[in-house]
Amino acid sequence: MTDIRTFTEEFLRFDTTGGAEADAQAWVRDRLDELGFETYEWTADAGRLAEHPSFPDDPSDIDVADRPSVAGVLEFGDTGAGKTLVLNGHADVVPVERDLWSSDPFEPTWVGDDDLRARGAADMKSGLAACVFAALALREEAPDLDGRVVVESVVGEEEGGIGAAAAALDNPYPFERDAAIVAEPTELQVVTATEGCLMKRLTLTGRSAHAATRWVGESVLPHFETVRRAFEALESERTETVTHPLYDDFPIPWPVVVGTVEAGSWASTVPAELTAEMRIGVAPGETVDDVETQFEARLDEIVADSEWLSAHPPTFERFSIQFEPAETDPDEPVVGALQAAMEATGLDDTEPRGATYGADSRHYVAAGIPTVVFGPGSIEQAHYPDETVHWPEVEQARETITETARRFLG
Repeated sequence: MTDIRTFTEEFLRFDTTGGAEADAQAWVRDRLDELGFETYEWTADAGRLAEHPSFPDDPSDIDVADRPSVAGVLEFGDTGAGKTLVLNGHADVVPVERDLWSSDPFEPTWVGDDDLRARGAADMKSGLAACVFAALALREEAPDLDGRVVVESVVGEEEGGIGAAAAALDNPYPFERDAAIVAEPTELQVVTATEGCLMKRLTLTGRSAHAATRWVGESVLPHFETVRRAFEALESERTETVTHPLYDDFPIPWPVVVGTVEAGSWASTVPAELTAEMRIGVAPGETVDDVETQFEARLDEIVADSEWLSAHPPTFERFSIQFEPAETDPDEPVVGALQAAMEATGLDDTEPRGATYGADSRHYVAAGIPTVVFGPGSIEQAHYPDETVHWPEVEQARETITETARRFLG
């Protein structure tokens, strides 16, 4: 039988950069079949996702073609008398900048005996492998349980959670789901709250002029700087006024990041156009709409104070995907099962935490499925060159998730 290390290495060799998951997903389904799982497959409906607030309104902007999500189910005893636990991971990875890597990002490389380097090593193919082998270990170690364990390999997490959203909206299984664990890299800590994000595009218009007579033009750059400083101030205000006990340790719990800025058309021309794209953090307990209203109101104040912007109002529109925040009550049985399993397998830090990133957990929470995020690796490795996971964490995650499932089903 394939072991967890070999499974992970083979999985990592697939380049599953967004939209190219099909070959890897066929391989995952074949492996699940071979390992004795009952397998399922679904492909998202773009029209259905377009009705979801996380995704663009135009179905043609949502890439679902040839992007199957797959799952394997193991049944135990009297399934009608037991619970169903979903173990979820995503197969897609973010693009790589090969020049910044020390080795081929899609050829898994061992650094010493304990560190595995590859794109997706931390985010999150190792975590998904831990889920597969946790389910198998449960079958061997606790065959007398009642219920089911489902292992999911979903697509498009980096694009809003295409596979998970589809599964949450339209259950692909002939049974209900009682709880889920999403094995994102949490450094083996319990994450019960994930932050949301609002993606906005700001467009400013000025008036071009020759650089030799720049005073007859109207540069967009000072106007942008005014907006940027105002949003930075609002970020600081929200740090003080929007509080959550799981986010007290973050210096900036609800960050605002202007990720791209494009301005001007020629070095010797006053820049008359600017487009800036930004990510705005949304706290658990807020909604994307709530936060959007705050930032739009702050922009309106800037426009009202500027004769130029009042006459040439900027646009401030959503783009790409939106992440609603999500939170699971720490008293939910799946959280308690995980905490007890951590203690039983040598992990002492069982306090629930919040994360400043979003995850597919939010889709299951929105569908009424209590979900906790727990997995090997660090978010600080995710999306980075030379992405690495510490292999003992993967083995620990497998052991702890096995024990969690045993306690939850038992």
